[in-house]
Amino acid sequence: MAILEIRKYPDPVLRETARPITAIDAKIRQLAADMIETMRSANGVGLAASQVGIPVRLALVDFDPEKRDPRVLINPVIVKRFGRRELGEEGCLSFPDLRSQVKRSPRLLCQAQDLRGEELEYEVEGLTARAVQHELDHLDGLLFVDKVGPSDRQSLRHDLEEMEQAYAALHPGG
Repeated sequence: MAILEIRKYPDPVLRETARPITAIDAKIRQLAADMIETMRSANGVGLAASQVGIPVRLALVDFDPEKRDPRVLINPVIVKRFGRRELGEEGCLSFPDLRSQVKRSPRLLCQAQDLRGEELEYEVEGLTARAVQHELDHLDGLLFVDKVGPSDRQSLRHDLEEMEQAYAALHPGG
């Protein structure tokens, strides 16, 4: 296994819509194993393949952080959301040290394939539901900062501009 580089905002890959996975082969299984190692080393509760520079529809969510048992979600979709959206604090491995309030559904039903290609359904709530929504947003090129309210967006503006300048300095011309 390898620890992969987590792409930081405003890396363009974070805005890409991820491609569906058509075959669960050794390459996808290795990507999942490397992502698990990467997520654990970064102390995350979720990670999308886009965040490691590979825009395919694969995400990890740690359903039980105490057991450190992340689920691999391949081609995941949210089937149904339950309850009124609630504000909750979120952060993101692609935005180190940045946190903000985001409205998310408190409970949802999600379908995805596992590494064997089996179609599974998960009904999740609380932090797990929040993490699933956050990671699936990544697969659609959406970032948690896109979902914050106007006052939070204003308070994040300076930090985002600093991240953009740092990225531009490291990646001149693109």
